[in-house]
Amino acid sequence: MALVAQNPSPMVEKTRAHERVADVPWEGAVHKIPHVVEREVELYVPAELPVDFDLWIHFHGAAFVVRHALREIAQPLAGAVVNMGVGSAAYERPFASVGVFADLLAAIRVRAGVWNRLYLSGFSAGYGALRAILNDDAMADIVDGVLVLDGLHTGYEPEGRALALGGILEGRELAPFRRFAQRAAVGDKCMLLTHSEVFPGTFASTTETADYLVEQMQLQRRAVLAWGPLGMQQLSDVQRGRLRMMGYAGNSAPDHMDHLHAFFFFAAALLGL
Repeated sequence: MALVAQNPSPMVEKTRAHERVADVPWEGAVHKIPHVVEREVELYVPAELPVDFDLWIHFHGAAFVVRHALREIAQPLAGAVVNMGVGSAAYERPFASVGVFADLLAAIRVRAGVWNRLYLSGFSAGYGALRAILNDDAMADIVDGVLVLDGLHTGYEPEGRALALGGILEGRELAPFRRFAQRAAVGDKCMLLTHSEVFPGTFASTTETADYLVEQMQLQRRAVLAWGPLGMQQLSDVQRGRLRMMGYAGNSAPDHMDHLHAFFFFAAALLGL
């Protein structure tokens, strides 16, 4: 998908709590990994991490949110955080280059040791890195689970023509996610996607891309009205095998950021699939 500016949401939301996790000091090792991508990657290794651990790599978002999740989740995890800037293209370009993701894994292995399972997550624009990695079948094979936090987008065809105006979604941009979702649906992998009601306008929303997967995979969406983490309100749920899609209320910037701060909740839900 070409780099397209988002129409900022004019909505202001003051009803839900929009709670935020705290940035507290990290007890463990912090490694800065330079030179693999344009910006430093931060690797967090908890104190007394056992030999038997899993690795989580997150794309886009404040590192302290990931550190909070590493503390909260009741299983041994090391975590790396990759921030590349603004827009999905900033994440997709480097990881579309042959060998970059493998080089990052090698650099992490030197500092953290050999992990068992590998989990990836992306918030908002971070889905660009996920798309590039999952588009490589060899790389997708070594990934055990994927978490997409309010960040699965694609373009419209013709460009800029929304569904309500007769456009359709660029399905080829969603193909890597659909393939991985199909593997999760039969239990080979695990995958969790969340979506808000934010409507970018110039490209497909996370609700529209979730609807696309539901339709393409002939899934059944279940209506939900329930409180979620940090004051979020869940509206829908879809599950087949180890694939799950969770829809939440909200068309404002705070609603979008809720998905990042609830990382600890959704990461635990992915691991429980």
